[in-house]
Amino acid sequence: METVTLKVEGMTCGGCVASVTRVLKATPGVGDAVVRLDTRSATVTFDPVRTSVPALKSAVEDAGYAVAA
Repeated sequence: METVTLKVEGMTCGGCVASVTRVLKATPGVGDAVVRLDTRSATVTFDPVRTSVPALKSAVEDAGYAVAA
């Protein structure tokens, strides 16, 4: 398992946190996702054989949020 922290832009409330958490945890290969509004970040533990950082970024972007480079 690997862990990555993504900077998520566009989150403004607890509902946003729940949405980002939901899409990340629904991504195959994700073991855990901790999303924080105060730091606007998502710390994701994932299996690199089953998913990748670009796939995680795409999941967040598909949910309507931006991921900082």
